[in-house]
Amino acid sequence: MQLRNSASRYGLVSIVLHWGVALVVFGLFGLGWWMVGLDYYSSWRHTAPDLHKGIGLILLAVMVLRVIWRFISPPPPSPPNHGPLTRMAAKIGHGLLYVGLFAVMIAGYLISTAEGDPISVFGLFDVPALISDLPDQADVAGEIHLYLAWGLVIFALLHALAALKHHFIDRDATLTRMLGRKA
Repeated sequence: MQLRNSASRYGLVSIVLHWGVALVVFGLFGLGWWMVGLDYYSSWRHTAPDLHKGIGLILLAVMVLRVIWRFISPPPPSPPNHGPLTRMAAKIGHGLLYVGLFAVMIAGYLISTAEGDPISVFGLFDVPALISDLPDQADVAGEIHLYLAWGLVIFALLHALAALKHHFIDRDATLTRMLGRKA
């Protein structure tokens, strides 16, 4: 399998980035959902948020690389059976997923840096608090992070359902191309 995208399918780099980001997003969602229910005496009370933040910041770096890769190796064109409305919906949908991912990560960063403290990424390096003086920063960013996370996961599920619809009902190559197979 080639590394770069071609006119008929996605390359290995795009495939790994796509499925890797999807797994991490759903993993972070599950971790976040679980950790907010931890009580004061749980041994995971500090470990889970540190894990969530570290993975989230690594995901942010991966998403920046993913955007750069999209310019280096543009995705293949839509299958020929996609009409103009489907093509436009796909572009808007992908754009919303990218914007949603970055927005949820920025909101998480603003929660974590509200007190002016840097975020440690697994003890390897610290990400400084660049913005920490907004009114009610942690609370406002927390609400935004929560709603964006739910919205992102729901929208990602709709994205998956659309891919399955294309595969099983339309019988086109939309899904198979993201699995590394030729259209």
